[in-house]
Amino acid sequence: MAKKIKVVVKINLKAAEATPAPPVGTALGQHGVAIMDFVKQYNDKTKDLKGQVVPAVITIYEDRSFDFVIKKAPVSDMIKKVLGIEKGSGKTPRETAGTLTREQVKKIAEDKLVDLNTGSVEAAMKIVEGTARSMGVKVE
Repeated sequence: MAKKIKVVVKINLKAAEATPAPPVGTALGQHGVAIMDFVKQYNDKTKDLKGQVVPAVITIYEDRSFDFVIKKAPVSDMIKKVLGIEKGSGKTPRETAGTLTREQVKKIAEDKLVDLNTGSVEAAMKIVEGTARSMGVKVE
Protein backbone atom coordinates (compact mmCIF):
# COMPACT_ATOMS: atom_id res chain seq x y z
CA MET A 1 0.00 0.00 0.00
CA ALA A 2 1.26 3.47 -0.87
CA LYS A 3 2.22 5.88 1.89
CA LYS A 4 -0.15 8.74 2.57
CA ILE A 5 1.36 12.14 1.72
CA LYS A 6 1.16 14.71 4.49
CA VAL A 7 2.71 17.72 2.72
CA VAL A 8 5.04 18.74 -0.12
CA VAL A 9 7.68 21.37 0.73
CA LYS A 10 9.75 23.28 -1.83
CA ILE A 11 13.02 24.80 -0.66
CA ASN A 12 15.98 26.52 -2.36
CA LEU A 13 19.37 25.75 -0.80
CA LYS A 14 23.00 26.12 -1.77
CA ALA A 15 24.36 22.81 -2.99
CA ALA A 16 26.26 20.76 -0.39
CA GLU A 17 25.84 23.54 2.20
CA ALA A 18 22.55 22.61 3.89
CA THR A 19 22.48 22.88 7.69
CA PRO A 20 19.78 22.17 10.27
CA ALA A 21 19.47 25.92 10.86
CA PRO A 22 16.73 27.92 9.12
CA PRO A 23 15.35 27.63 6.46
CA VAL A 24 15.71 23.81 6.61
CA GLY A 25 14.96 23.46 10.31
CA THR A 26 11.85 25.62 10.25
CA ALA A 27 10.50 24.08 7.04
CA LEU A 28 10.91 20.45 8.12
CA GLY A 29 10.81 20.62 11.93
CA GLN A 30 7.14 21.56 12.07
CA HIS A 31 6.29 18.33 10.24
CA GLY A 32 8.34 16.09 12.55
CA VAL A 33 10.93 15.07 9.97
CA ALA A 34 14.44 14.00 11.04
CA ILE A 35 16.23 17.16 9.87
CA MET A 36 19.77 15.77 10.01
CA ASP A 37 18.79 12.84 7.77
CA PHE A 38 17.56 15.28 5.12
CA VAL A 39 20.66 17.50 5.48
CA LYS A 40 23.04 14.54 5.04
CA GLN A 41 21.15 13.13 2.03
CA TYR A 42 20.81 16.55 0.37
CA ASN A 43 24.50 17.38 0.82
CA ASP A 44 25.51 13.98 -0.58
CA LYS A 45 23.28 14.35 -3.66
CA THR A 46 24.44 17.90 -4.41
CA LYS A 47 28.17 17.69 -3.67
CA ASP A 48 29.01 17.90 -7.40
CA LEU A 49 27.01 21.16 -7.80
CA LYS A 50 28.78 23.11 -5.04
CA GLY A 51 28.28 26.88 -5.29
CA GLN A 52 24.92 26.70 -7.10
CA VAL A 53 21.44 27.17 -5.68
CA VAL A 54 19.68 23.82 -6.03
CA PRO A 55 15.93 23.59 -5.31
CA ALA A 56 14.56 20.49 -3.62
CA VAL A 57 10.95 19.30 -3.59
CA ILE A 58 10.44 17.31 -0.39
CA THR A 59 7.46 14.96 -0.04
CA ILE A 60 6.70 14.31 3.62
CA TYR A 61 4.52 11.31 4.48
CA GLU A 62 2.15 10.73 7.42
CA ASP A 63 4.68 8.37 9.08
CA ARG A 64 7.24 11.27 9.07
CA SER A 65 9.40 9.67 6.40
CA PHE A 66 10.31 11.71 3.34
CA ASP A 67 11.53 11.62 -0.25
CA PHE A 68 13.01 14.50 -2.16
CA VAL A 69 13.78 15.40 -5.75
CA ILE A 70 16.57 17.74 -6.84
CA LYS A 71 15.68 20.29 -9.52
CA LYS A 72 17.87 22.45 -11.77
CA ALA A 73 19.03 25.87 -10.58
CA PRO A 74 16.51 28.72 -10.96
CA VAL A 75 16.55 30.49 -14.33
CA SER A 76 17.61 33.76 -12.69
CA ASP A 77 20.68 32.06 -11.20
CA MET A 78 21.55 30.53 -14.58
CA ILE A 79 21.32 33.98 -16.20
CA LYS A 80 23.53 35.53 -13.52
CA LYS A 81 26.09 32.74 -13.95
CA VAL A 82 26.20 33.12 -17.76
CA LEU A 83 26.61 36.90 -17.55
CA GLY A 84 28.96 36.76 -14.56
CA ILE A 85 26.93 39.29 -12.56
CA GLU A 86 26.13 39.35 -8.86
CA LYS A 87 22.49 40.45 -9.19
CA GLY A 88 19.97 41.87 -11.62
CA SER A 89 19.20 45.55 -12.09
CA GLY A 90 17.48 47.28 -9.19
CA LYS A 91 15.92 49.81 -11.59
CA THR A 92 14.73 47.42 -14.28
CA PRO A 93 13.30 49.53 -17.08
CA ARG A 94 15.92 52.31 -16.79
CA GLU A 95 19.11 50.34 -16.19
CA THR A 96 20.34 47.10 -17.71
CA ALA A 97 22.36 44.51 -15.84
CA GLY A 98 23.73 42.88 -19.00
CA THR A 99 22.87 41.43 -22.39
CA LEU A 100 22.09 37.83 -23.37
CA THR A 101 22.41 36.52 -26.91
CA ARG A 102 19.79 34.23 -28.46
CA GLU A 103 22.29 31.33 -28.26
CA GLN A 104 22.76 31.87 -24.52
CA VAL A 105 18.98 32.01 -24.01
CA LYS A 106 18.59 28.77 -25.99
CA LYS A 107 21.31 27.02 -23.94
CA ILE A 108 19.66 28.07 -20.64
CA ALA A 109 16.23 26.99 -21.95
CA GLU A 110 17.55 23.57 -22.98
CA ASP A 111 19.23 23.07 -19.59
CA LYS A 112 16.09 24.04 -17.65
CA LEU A 113 13.55 22.36 -19.98
CA VAL A 114 13.01 19.29 -17.77
CA ASP A 115 11.79 21.49 -14.87
CA LEU A 116 9.59 23.84 -16.89
CA ASN A 117 5.91 23.30 -17.66
CA THR A 118 6.49 23.09 -21.40
CA GLY A 119 7.89 20.57 -23.83
CA SER A 120 9.15 22.89 -26.55
CA VAL A 121 12.44 24.76 -26.55
CA GLU A 122 10.82 27.84 -28.13
CA ALA A 123 8.33 28.19 -25.25
CA ALA A 124 11.14 27.61 -22.74
CA MET A 125 13.15 30.38 -24.44
CA LYS A 126 10.21 32.76 -23.94
CA ILE A 127 10.14 31.88 -20.23
CA VAL A 128 13.89 32.56 -19.97
CA GLU A 129 13.52 35.85 -21.88
CA GLY A 130 10.74 36.96 -19.52
CA THR A 131 12.87 36.21 -16.49
CA ALA A 132 15.77 38.09 -18.07
CA ARG A 133 13.57 41.14 -18.73
CA SER A 134 12.36 41.18 -15.16
CA MET A 135 16.00 41.14 -14.00
CA GLY A 136 16.90 44.07 -16.24
CA VAL A 137 18.84 41.94 -18.74
CA LYS A 138 18.48 42.70 -22.45
CA VAL A 139 18.01 39.87 -24.96
CA GLU A 140 19.39 40.34 -28.47
